[in-house]
Amino acid sequence: MPFQPVILITDALFFILTALLVVFILFARKREHISRPWKKVFKRSTGAVSLVVLSTYYSIAVLDSMHFNPRLENASTEQATYSNEILSVLDVFMTPMRTQVEKTFSAPLATHLLSKVMVPQEDGSMQQVYPRLKYGGAHLENPDQDKLVDIVLLVVRGILYAAIVWLVMWAVISFIYSRKVKLTISKSISKLFSSDQEYPVCAIAITTGIIITIVSVSMVVGSYYHLFGTDKVGQDVFYQAIKSIRTGILIGTLTTIVMLPVAITLGAMAGFFRGWVDDVIQYLYTTLNSIPGVLLIAASILLVQIYMSNNEENFNSLVERADIRLLFLCLILGITSWTGLCRLLRAETFKLREMEYIQAATAFGVTKFRILVRHVMPNFMHIVLITVALDFSGLVLAEAVLSYINIGVDPATNSWGNMINQARLEMARDPVVWWSLTAAFVFMFILVLFANLFADVVRDALDPRVAGSE
Repeated sequence: MPFQPVILITDALFFILTALLVVFILFARKREHISRPWKKVFKRSTGAVSLVVLSTYYSIAVLDSMHFNPRLENASTEQATYSNEILSVLDVFMTPMRTQVEKTFSAPLATHLLSKVMVPQEDGSMQQVYPRLKYGGAHLENPDQDKLVDIVLLVVRGILYAAIVWLVMWAVISFIYSRKVKLTISKSISKLFSSDQEYPVCAIAITTGIIITIVSVSMVVGSYYHLFGTDKVGQDVFYQAIKSIRTGILIGTLTTIVMLPVAITLGAMAGFFRGWVDDVIQYLYTTLNSIPGVLLIAASILLVQIYMSNNEENFNSLVERADIRLLFLCLILGITSWTGLCRLLRAETFKLREMEYIQAATAFGVTKFRILVRHVMPNFMHIVLITVALDFSGLVLAEAVLSYINIGVDPATNSWGNMINQARLEMARDPVVWWSLTAAFVFMFILVLFANLFADVVRDALDPRVAGSE
């Protein structure tokens, strides 16, 4: 085989979560009472556009979670030998940006280093000059005159590639739609993009076109230049920002896996059984809330670091070591963030417990466990989904803050928090190295913005009080 698959712990959990998401979608499609509110989400332009953007981020995280060891080129054909380096499918797509490492800092789309170095001249003297980059614009003979025209041509090429992909994609969608509605392709296209269409197809088409264009232009231009420049060790900043997407998505999703079972179980039990059960659960989350979250996270991360230092033989590579730390950070954030949802579910269960259908089920002798699972929990799931959607962006920002104060993910892990942390000293340079901070801010801002927009649409669609007033 040309590669040897590698499955990290976070990869396995992420794929399990993806499989559960697919199962939920298939399950919801067959049940009108579940699919109806979600159709409201997709019928709104804000919800559809936000979902397209979030799906793009999620797809990048999936590609970056498919890890493998590449086969060595000089290996024998009889017995394959694989490299110790762990790569992902995303790394393969971004090979030029990953492998084109410069000496040190360079500005976005630059052809020369940011700092001057002493270079010997023909007459034997030394002169300070800005040396040419090894890869950025290396194909240009006269970069001062040819760079602008070359970048424009590369952008045009990227736009043409994007237009071809976009047209092919929507041609296939239109063909499938024409088979479904049993119309000619021209009539089906008119109906698909008409203003009275049930779903905002035009908004989705424009959004996908913009995303495909950005991806295409970035890949074309990024193969010849460094889009966001390079950092202190010469690595491409745009590549680092893209690789950080997986960390942000994992922080938001894996933390949810840890948080939800605890919050749902304890919140439902506290509100339904009351008495000493309620007292114990209240004491538990009140005590946990009284501990400063940052101190608890810092202490937990320190314990993990000590364990890994004392058991280095258990970790085959730095990637696996960083993956364990990322997993523990998700666990710690999940343990410290379930209390708010638990309180909400406890209050909602108090109200549901007094409803007439619950009283009737109790009078007919239905067991408390069955009432709790079949009648109470399904009726507060809208609160769970709304809270998860709202908390996702907060967890992404939490990773950036924790990494900024050195108690987040491992320094070897690509994350926006690590990029911001490293940019602190770079902002004090002269000239200012602003592109690392800007790249992290832009990618994190887009993810958090559309996560919040999607959360608002989900809240309006799933909240019974808002849905009932429409």
